[in-house]
Amino acid sequence: MSAQATSPGSDPFSVLTDIAQRSHEMAAGLPKQEEAVELFSGIGFSLAGQRYVAPMGEVVEILDVPRFTPVPGVRTFMLGVANVRGRLLPIIDLALFFGLPRPAGNLRERRVLVIEQGNLFSGLIVDDVLGMQYFSVDSHMSEPEESTATVKSFLRGAYLRSDEVWNVFSTQALAENEQFLDVAHW
Repeated sequence: MSAQATSPGSDPFSVLTDIAQRSHEMAAGLPKQEEAVELFSGIGFSLAGQRYVAPMGEVVEILDVPRFTPVPGVRTFMLGVANVRGRLLPIIDLALFFGLPRPAGNLRERRVLVIEQGNLFSGLIVDDVLGMQYFSVDSHMSEPEESTATVKSFLRGAYLRSDEVWNVFSTQALAENEQFLDVAHW
């Protein structure tokens, strides 16, 4: 037998206990547990120079403006219908619907937010899509930033982040609006 095996405190259990005790004494503490911040998420977009965010789940897809066929006898905000993977998608110019100025440039440079609310399946043309946006729910303001009267009834407050105000745009409210649903021009 070796001398190490016969010395006191050298049995394997004692060695492991010593290692565990020294490790515990020298271990860094766990980082302070911080409270998780609850976030609101949505799809950011711009329309007539204003920033908006549509709640996640209200926008099912984002597209480049597809080729579409004009439909006679409809209001000017309904530009036509497009075939998107075998489904007919009405193409609505949101700026025209609200009576807002359209940006200069080609229509093909804009983007389409596809919404599906019950039986309603529509593509909303916006100036640009600004990607996923996240906001602390604590930054919610019940009153949206000043906006035109035509848009204001579709806003559900706003969020503030880095001195930028993002109005919350409800596509659900749009889908329930009689003027939006009545595209026939008589």
